[in-house]
Amino acid sequence: MAAPTELYGLVAGLTIAVVTAPVGVSGAVFLLPVQLSVLGVPSPAVTPTNLLFNVVAGPGALLRYRRDGLLNSPLARLLVAGTLPGVVIGAVVRVFAVPGATVFRLLVAGLLIPLGLWLVGRTLRPARAAATAAPSPRAISGLALVVGVLGGIYGIGGGSLLGPVLVGRGMPVAQVAPAALASTFVTSVAGAATFALLSLAGSGDIAPDWSLGLACGVGGLIGGYLGAHLQPRLPETALRMLLGGLACALGALYAVQSLR
Repeated sequence: MAAPTELYGLVAGLTIAVVTAPVGVSGAVFLLPVQLSVLGVPSPAVTPTNLLFNVVAGPGALLRYRRDGLLNSPLARLLVAGTLPGVVIGAVVRVFAVPGATVFRLLVAGLLIPLGLWLVGRTLRPARAAATAAPSPRAISGLALVVGVLGGIYGIGGGSLLGPVLVGRGMPVAQVAPAALASTFVTSVAGAATFALLSLAGSGDIAPDWSLGLACGVGGLIGGYLGAHLQPRLPETALRMLLGGLACALGALYAVQSLR
């Protein structure tokens, strides 16, 4: 029988993934405060635990997107090429430099709240929104590298940052979501493996909480598949509103946490 903590983790992972998978967000960025504040995962072990969640949960949504033929895209390759080296750099920084979480939370809040409001505003008033050129491949790779470093440091998948930026620049959610989740999965595998190796040479809580990470991941695996199944049935307007709302909610959550 599952221990209470693992059971709570499974339910949290499933619930979050159902909501976030349709817009290309793995849910790890929302699971991070739950692990810290509710489930009591110590730092820095919370980062690889969150990455482990992505590793286990990712195939659920990806399988569904693959069946729909949405994974084989140049955007997915660009995002993976940028985030993969970034997450390894971020993991090393997290273990040996341990940057303060407060500054990161304020930066995320400062980025996501206005970005989410802007995306919602563009969705509600499409006639007033000027046409926006999609970012260049070089800009996408640079953005992915930065997001990969942040993912390695703080254990977030990156879709919560990549999604609003790329969709806000005019790319359709149906194109961004599978690519962002594919990038999240590949970089999370690399990040979790890096932390596991670093734990052999370091001291303290560096290795992931394996049982909790697996439990959250199983929930996310189921929820991600269900969420990806729902995406084609939701109109682009609803997906953009959901992505903008998630960005605002996450920014507000991190702003509140940073002020505690």
